[in-house]
Order: sequence, then structure tokens, then C-alpha cells
Amino acid sequence: MTMHPGRLDLVFHALADPTRRAIVERLALGEASFSAVTQPFAMAKPTLLKHVKVLEESGLIETRKQGRVRLCRLEPEALKITEDWLLRQKQMWEQRLDALDAFAVALYKQQREEKADG
Repeated sequence: MTMHPGRLDLVFHALADPTRRAIVERLALGEASFSAVTQPFAMAKPTLLKHVKVLEESGLIETRKQGRVRLCRLEPEALKITEDWLLRQKQMWEQRLDALDAFAVALYKQQREEKADG
């Protein structure tokens, strides 16, 4: 899946809501009907439909009609986009912290040498 501008924003926005995260977690177990996915929530159907629409627009889930049943399934590629972004951030911060650690060690050694010299 190609990274489109704003796609990451849509995914993070979708995951910002605990109800939508719970839906994603349920769908990580496998495809399920809309009613099975939304049954645990004490919300009106229109509200749940809005949550599902946000998840669909972000690309995190896909829904399809099979007969009279609407099925929902997770789209793992959207999570991969998020994971890749987080991994890049982690790597960047690890490099920065390693550089800061090296600087602190060098500074400490320099101060010890200066104390020893005089």
C-alpha cells in the first residue's frame, strides 16, 4: 500500500477513540458481522455506524455486504503504515539518545581528566 499524504493522520485519528480501538482489537481476531462487532457497546446504531465509517475512511477496516449481513474485517496494511512510522520515530530517538549518552560520557571523562590534572 502506498503512503498517501494524510493517511497516517486518518489512522491516528481513528485509533484515538477507545470505541474504535476496541473494534479494531475485536477484528484482529477475525472477520465478524457488524452486529457482532458492535454488540458489546451501549450506543445507538447511528453512533456505531459513524465509528465504523471513520475506521473505513482511515483504511483500518473494510466492510462488505454478504446477503443480509454486513461483514467487517481488519486491513492490517493500515496498521503496518502506522507501525513503520513509529519504528522510524523510535530509531531516530534511539540515535539521538545514543549521541547524547556518548556526549555525556565524553564530558564526564574530560571533567575527570581536568580534576586529575589539577
